[in-house]
Amino acid sequence: MFIQTETTPNPETLKFLPGVGVLPSGSVDYRGPEEAEASPLAQSLFGIEGVAGVFLGTDFISVTKQGGEWYHLKPLILGVVMEHFTRGLPVLMEQPSESVDRGAGMYDEADGEVVEQITELLETRVRPVVAQDGGDIVFHGFQEGVVYLHMQGACAGCPSSTMTLKHGIERMLCHYIPEVTEVRAI
Repeated sequence: MFIQTETTPNPETLKFLPGVGVLPSGSVDYRGPEEAEASPLAQSLFGIEGVAGVFLGTDFISVTKQGGEWYHLKPLILGVVMEHFTRGLPVLMEQPSESVDRGAGMYDEADGEVVEQITELLETRVRPVVAQDGGDIVFHGFQEGVVYLHMQGACAGCPSSTMTLKHGIERMLCHYIPEVTEVRAI
């Protein structure tokens, strides 16, 4: 098994590509070992001292460190990922509940058509690009012209995430959807 690694814009996060499917669809973001009960893979990764976050995508795993250096952590992470997949262990004990419904969120029903346009642009233009950087973005709501988004994986806490939101996502949404005036991270 050959596992590729990629840097992300977040220097505290590395992206690991095991060359096999990780999740059948969607993504799961664990910010600590207590959240990772449903994932044997995430639990094993949190067993490595210095691992602060594990994000599982359809074909990648992003690991966020707290302290430590990548040259120490990377071989340990590669070993855990390789052992997990070569032993054929499940990534998740059960399929995650779709509590993070991509089209769900807080918004007025009268704005349903606008929200549909927002989620369509996020799904087709933003999420694929963000996934390349080892993260995900989830629609959280739309109120009074403001789109609320939740950054996950490598994007959570990334120094450039504010620039991505303001100069990338906000500009695009405002350009295509006049009702959007601002984008904020939650």
